[in-house]
Amino acid sequence: MSDYVDSYYRDSRRIELAPTTPLTGARRVDVAVVGGGVTGCSAALNLAERGYSVALVEANRIGWGASGRSGGQILTGFGTGMSTFADALGTEDARRVFEMSREAVNLTVDRIRRHDIDCNLRGGAVYAALKPRHMKGFAEEQEHMQRVYGYDGLTLLDRDGLAERVRCPAYIGGLYDAESWHLHPLNYVLGLARAAQAAGVTLHEDSPVERIEHGEPATVHTRDGQLTADHVVLGGNAYLAADVAPELAGHLMPVGNYIIATEPLSPQQVAETLPGDDAVSDANFVLDYYQLSAAPADRPRMLYGGQVSYGKRPPKRLNERMQTKLGRLFPALEGIGIDYSWGGLVGVTRNRAPHFGRIGNNVFYAQGYSGHGMALAGLAGQLISDAVAGQAERFDLYTRLTHRRFPGGERLRTPLLVLATNFYRMRDLL
Repeated sequence: MSDYVDSYYRDSRRIELAPTTPLTGARRVDVAVVGGGVTGCSAALNLAERGYSVALVEANRIGWGASGRSGGQILTGFGTGMSTFADALGTEDARRVFEMSREAVNLTVDRIRRHDIDCNLRGGAVYAALKPRHMKGFAEEQEHMQRVYGYDGLTLLDRDGLAERVRCPAYIGGLYDAESWHLHPLNYVLGLARAAQAAGVTLHEDSPVERIEHGEPATVHTRDGQLTADHVVLGGNAYLAADVAPELAGHLMPVGNYIIATEPLSPQQVAETLPGDDAVSDANFVLDYYQLSAAPADRPRMLYGGQVSYGKRPPKRLNERMQTKLGRLFPALEGIGIDYSWGGLVGVTRNRAPHFGRIGNNVFYAQGYSGHGMALAGLAGQLISDAVAGQAERFDLYTRLTHRRFPGGERLRTPLLVLATNFYRMRDLL
């Protein structure tokens, strides 16, 4: 079993689970859940609250993957524009999908409050513009979302309005989303898992899944045991082994994403960087994103993510490059010390829309949140729980989206994606 990566999140954990043990021997449950991130823990909690017997198996530790390493942004919407849904589903069903994205945010906040999860929950998100075409796009987005989707949560910010929230001379304006939030992701997923345990879910860490024997019931085989269940939930996302669910091969691209945490900021540095205490991301295709690690009064660190990789190794001189870029964006942080640097895989689909579906009749999966997983994965767990209980209409709305495999097969898939990303990097510079 791999322990948590060396990160600020690991060293600021506040939530402890009841002791877990690896799965050994054979067990029979109503539902077997694979993966201990937000998707799996949310599904397990919802199912247990409905009265199902549930066991969850995780190859490493709860929150070990993207759920416990991310930028911690709880955002409305998706990793793609609403036109992706409108083109595939029609306007009315696209409206339903968008309302579910708002529900995903509210569900997250409600769970945190109901289960008293200590995860530094704070409100507000800003999308920052670097170029006039970004501002034009923001204005069009605000108007479109209000007119077509009835969403009034977006406020267009000019340079002065943005400076009240984000002090970055490179940004010329932005779009503020009043319904979005940000938090400490590892404490959040551990809080979900603790709530699931309290509801009766058995958690098995250090229990990697080797194969699934399909049927009704199905059997999940781990290294040292097996779970036989009427239903199976696959929540491994970018870390789900290809031979566990070969039917999903090629639909997901695991992308390395990296974050640094600075040394604690002074009150003056906070005032000269993120005085609004918002989650921030820019409008580039290969984007930068930030948040403070805690409320401004608590000597927070700056958490900055802004590099990706498509291989198994992080980019060269990662810390140096991120430190330099952070200083360019926020002059008050030039030369600031970097106390932590970490990374992990996120799951990206070809159209950047989440990929939900079934394998057979009783194996459900949700993956490919494409950067919006902290909120959407929680919703996915609820929708899967509803589907298991026979109320599948909302889950099936997402299954109507067509998800094409990444081209190139196993050997060429990554090089082709790198070429495409480099094209968009160049476009970001124009």
